[in-house]
Amino acid sequence: MNIFDTHSHYADAAFDADRERVLSELPNKGVKLVMLAASGMDDSTANSQLSKQYDYVYSAVGIHPESVDETPAGYRDKLRRLISSNPKIKAVGEIGLDYHYENYDREKQIRFFREQLEFAAELDMPVIVHSRNATEDTVEILKEYRPRGVVHCFSGSAETAKEILKLGMYIGFTGVLTFNNAKKALKALAEVPMDRLLLETDCPYMAPVPFRGKRCDSSMIAYTAEKAAEIKGLPVQELIDMTCRNGMAMYGITE
Repeated sequence: MNIFDTHSHYADAAFDADRERVLSELPNKGVKLVMLAASGMDDSTANSQLSKQYDYVYSAVGIHPESVDETPAGYRDKLRRLISSNPKIKAVGEIGLDYHYENYDREKQIRFFREQLEFAAELDMPVIVHSRNATEDTVEILKEYRPRGVVHCFSGSAETAKEILKLGMYIGFTGVLTFNNAKKALKALAEVPMDRLLLETDCPYMAPVPFRGKRCDSSMIAYTAEKAAEIKGLPVQELIDMTCRNGMAMYGITE
């Protein structure tokens, strides 16, 4: 089927009981490639190790905005050492802004976001951007730095999607597309040209219908692809193939 899950979290504790089984079975379920996104230093290290264990798994390293308070000084040097030790690390992320809770330190998040955008530019690597309840600041900073990469788990407006596309970035959609309340995301999807579209799970979260509320895995992208193909007026397999090629191009993966 050639599924490329361009954003997953298999180092998450939700997979502690059966991680090896799940990852070993995915290729038999049509999954060609998987990108592991990081949430902090521990995740970054775990992702790198997993990518070394499985041929089809690649990894990213970075500090999620929810992890900035627990991240030590000198984190970029540690990330740099990880990257230099593993050619399968292909991106910096996920990084960005999250204003969902009032007690989050917005200024510290912005500082980390800027630092990691500069870090990625220095290394000529794409970024994986997280943005929740922070659209205005996220787009403003992206316009300033103009990175290569993707705004993942997109659920914003069609107008916001257009602003991101003007920067040459990709936009990633999850199983949210299949939810009953996904009207805004579906309108945004309609505005994304096929050469800028990525599919992802954000697993173990965001499982598509009919698995909503259960633990997600990469094989479930098939259901997200069905909905996306319906909106785009394409055969499902064609859409899966195209988004796989897009992910490989963005992350610089050649086979």
